[in-house]
Amino acid sequence: MSVRLRKWTDKNGKQQEAWTVDVKLQHPDGRVERIRKAAPVNTRRGAEQYERELRHALLTGSFRKEEEKEARIPLLREFAPRFLIYSENNNKASTVAAKKQLLDTHLLPTFGDLPLDGVNPERIEDFKAKKKRAGLAPKTINNALTVLRTVFTVAVDQEVLRYVPRVKFLKAERPDFDFLSFEEAERLIAATEPEWRAMVSVALHTGLRRGELIALQWDAMDLVSGRLIVKRNVWRGHFGSPKGGRSREVPLNGIALSALKAHRHLRGAFVFCDEDGAYLKNDTCRNAIRRASKQAGLRPIGWHTLRHTFASHLVMRGVPLKAIQELLGHASIEMTMRYAHLSPDVKKDAVRVLEQPVRGTLGAHGAA
Repeated sequence: MSVRLRKWTDKNGKQQEAWTVDVKLQHPDGRVERIRKAAPVNTRRGAEQYERELRHALLTGSFRKEEEKEARIPLLREFAPRFLIYSENNNKASTVAAKKQLLDTHLLPTFGDLPLDGVNPERIEDFKAKKKRAGLAPKTINNALTVLRTVFTVAVDQEVLRYVPRVKFLKAERPDFDFLSFEEAERLIAATEPEWRAMVSVALHTGLRRGELIALQWDAMDLVSGRLIVKRNVWRGHFGSPKGGRSREVPLNGIALSALKAHRHLRGAFVFCDEDGAYLKNDTCRNAIRRASKQAGLRPIGWHTLRHTFASHLVMRGVPLKAIQELLGHASIEMTMRYAHLSPDVKKDAVRVLEQPVRGTLGAHGAA
């Protein structure tokens, strides 16, 4: 069909629609060119009239002249710097770096020489198939597609495109995660070098991310009431707010509180620091946790394993997922749901509800 109604949801969540014309032109050399344009009059009749005008312009050769008068849609490669400027203004440094890596590695090699309106659903499906054949995980492909869709959204906001093309994501299984058993966690703390023991204990009992632990300062601590405020994060030397852009309060249990009181020092503002009081570097932290896990006779682990361990142990002890979400600083409960299967009694308690006697007046079926 040459005329069709296109529907999409804009950035404010509102449903939008536009009548578009989709025609094919075969050149004398046999090359087939596809032309898709939104109708100036956004009605079915308006689109049908525009289709007739467009076909007439193609037959008479006047279409290209009219096209040249319009602003040229930039190539994805040309628009990428503008997109990254937008990202730098609105995202954390780690997010900008991730987007740039996905652009450089996956999107620009495939779509870089195409105009933005030339990156159509057919080419996107080819891209997905190619990446799957190359062995990329669905989640990685979806990450690239998320950046591509954001490029389209920014282009619409900057009035470079008229609408955001549809991007369909792959079905991706929730990734597995590693966590320590209760016994393994105790072994890890016992085997950790004394200067790192407090940081490992706090990680296991607060669930802070590595960047949040490194950026933690004494002004965020209240060792009297037993709580800390997660209000900073660091990534490759860039200090900013925690992931999600919001601070959160985390109560300190007796183990974490005792570890911090014993660790109290006057070397500087950072809770965990080097001998000169400077914040710790990623490689230094990575090597420390690897040494500790090896000394404890465990598999190699990272700091994020301790965050998973914190959440997993809470679920296994029956703590509600909503509370765990708030402690971890997850933006949505979906992120926290990955731990739900570890709760031993949730399903048992659910089906036991049916064992309870019915109270009150019998319904119509019971009376019968």
